[in-house]
Amino acid sequence: MAQAAYLDGYQGVTVTPAFGAERRGAPVSASTRIAPEPILVTCQIEKPDVVVVLDHTLLKYEEVLSGLSEDSWLIVNSPLPSHELNLKDNCNIATADATAVCRELGLMVAGITVVDTAILGAFVRATGAVSLASIEKVITERFPETAGEVNLAAVRRTYEITRVWEKSEERVGHQELSAYLR
Repeated sequence: MAQAAYLDGYQGVTVTPAFGAERRGAPVSASTRIAPEPILVTCQIEKPDVVVVLDHTLLKYEEVLSGLSEDSWLIVNSPLPSHELNLKDNCNIATADATAVCRELGLMVAGITVVDTAILGAFVRATGAVSLASIEKVITERFPETAGEVNLAAVRRTYEITRVWEKSEERVGHQELSAYLR
């Protein structure tokens, strides 16, 4: 996403992963900031504009949703619509079953479905902060031929199936955006 934002003209792009010595499958967090101007802030994000949750079962933890405001986006990998996730109606919500898409396409590593690339389709569909074309270009450049094709298909399919519940009709556009990936 950060690379795609840069291709779309954002001059400020920072990415900060946060994880310990956890094993595969343990909760991790990563933050990305994008802005039209260079970013000089490197602290943790306390009030994210977007929170992306790769596993809807993590929604039971309060810290996953901390800092969300009325203008924020919550993007969840889930087969359930937002009203079945038992969330407060205090932000914009988008859901997509990226897991099902990735299973269908065979995006698996050691028996675990890998949804991190596919969920970019939901991010683009919900926020409009970066273009699908830039996401596609980055994937094409980063992945070898077959892997690139499968990941592109996952992003496109997830984009198509994303269900969006917007509190307002305005999109994020080219402004500063801070996102958590959880």
